[in-house]
Amino acid sequence: MATQARRRLLETAEQLFYAEGTRAVGVERILEESGVGRASFYRHFKSKDDLIVAVLRRRDTAWREWLATRVDALASTADAKPLAVFDALEERFGRQDFRGCAFINTVVETADPESTAHAVANEHKRAVIDYLTQLLQAAGHPAPEPTAHALHMLMDGAVVTALRERTPDAARRAKQSAAILLAATPPVGV
Repeated sequence: MATQARRRLLETAEQLFYAEGTRAVGVERILEESGVGRASFYRHFKSKDDLIVAVLRRRDTAWREWLATRVDALASTADAKPLAVFDALEERFGRQDFRGCAFINTVVETADPESTAHAVANEHKRAVIDYLTQLLQAAGHPAPEPTAHALHMLMDGAVVTALRERTPDAARRAKQSAAILLAATPPVGV
């Protein structure tokens, strides 16, 4: 069970890292804004890198639960769910606090592709592809895995475009591309 101090550290770090980036936010700032002391920080985390990993794992769970919940709410049939992913993204892109994808941001900020943070970001992306594969299997798509990879590329492209353009329109455009992809001959390989 997480202590209250650990919870405050995670919540504060998640907000700050997402809003400003993991490199821009130091431990001192996290301690100041969370109200947690340095000794307590080091009881819970060996380093800032360990905190970043914990934040990413927490965000992964929450984000994937959010996506599945929204897709289920937005689409009543299995056939509609793969495209409903983009409707959920459109909602997310329209939020005032939208700052892109925490996992893409982490990969961009992490200089070392061998780092644990980079690995956790990759795990998140693989889990999203697995989720898309499951949606496509349930919809009876003839090539769920390679199509899931293609849909995921559209998702990531939409995230970056929405951040650059500051509009949820990228999700609608990505959904149109996804609809064309799903209606076309299934892609071969990945």
